[in-house]
Amino acid sequence: MQRYEPAIDLDAVVAIDVHTHVEADAHGHFSLDDELMDASAAYFKGDQPRTPTIDDLAAHYRDRRMAAVVFTVDATTQLGHPALSSEEIAQGAARHNDVLIPFGSVDPRQGAAAVERARMLVEDHGVRGFKFHPTLQGFAPNDPAHYPLYEALADLGVIALFHTGQTGIGAGLPGGRGLKLRYSDPMLLDDVAADFPSLQMILAHPSVPWADASISIATHKANVFVDLSGWLPKYFPPQLVRAAGSFLRHKTLFGSDFPVITPDRWTASFDELGLKDEVRPLIMKDNAARLLGLG
Repeated sequence: MQRYEPAIDLDAVVAIDVHTHVEADAHGHFSLDDELMDASAAYFKGDQPRTPTIDDLAAHYRDRRMAAVVFTVDATTQLGHPALSSEEIAQGAARHNDVLIPFGSVDPRQGAAAVERARMLVEDHGVRGFKFHPTLQGFAPNDPAHYPLYEALADLGVIALFHTGQTGIGAGLPGGRGLKLRYSDPMLLDDVAADFPSLQMILAHPSVPWADASISIATHKANVFVDLSGWLPKYFPPQLVRAAGSFLRHKTLFGSDFPVITPDRWTASFDELGLKDEVRPLIMKDNAARLLGLG
């Protein structure tokens, strides 16, 4: 087993995408069941194949001289669908450590077992953070039952990246397949950020319909960042564009949500926002490099 160590040449890459999904493994297993995968594909209407493997991701980003954070979501308890292996994702990232940075995923509803697994993924496999999706995983992130997990992540010095706002997973299905959007209200994460000030956190996506909440939290809490994934920039709420270009310019991160949005589509739209020249490199690369400890 090869433990991940980054070998990214920051001078050679033009951007770091902090939000990309591994949707399939080498054994033909997908991250979601067919119904949820089809609903997500219909929601995003993308033309990119929906189930890239870790090797597919590496090739895609290497061709674009970009680096990418890669992960899956372990929602085994909520969905009853086996998760992709975070261990295999970390090993794949180790093979492609010139362009990939692995985050792990654990199911918070598994309690002490999730804490133990998180420690193993960091110490044995070298993952640099963890992805959480409160709606998909079916948990309230500010529930004290999950605080031992956050304490472990803070002790390990890794990042916690949380989905916020609405989701395309389950969209258009009766009852949204039982997935509850309120778990992804970023104000629940304000509690976590306040109670774990050494835990570096990323609030993913424009957080619709709670964009103002994410902006406020990132402004107020030194340990909170925002990523811009999951929406084409031309659809961003105006207040998010203003914040990213001014008082949050050092705390805003490029993320695409690949494969549902490709970095090509995202950057083409981002270039039309008219942000100042000095802001673009911060968002596209420099802020992420600093947060991830790459330079």
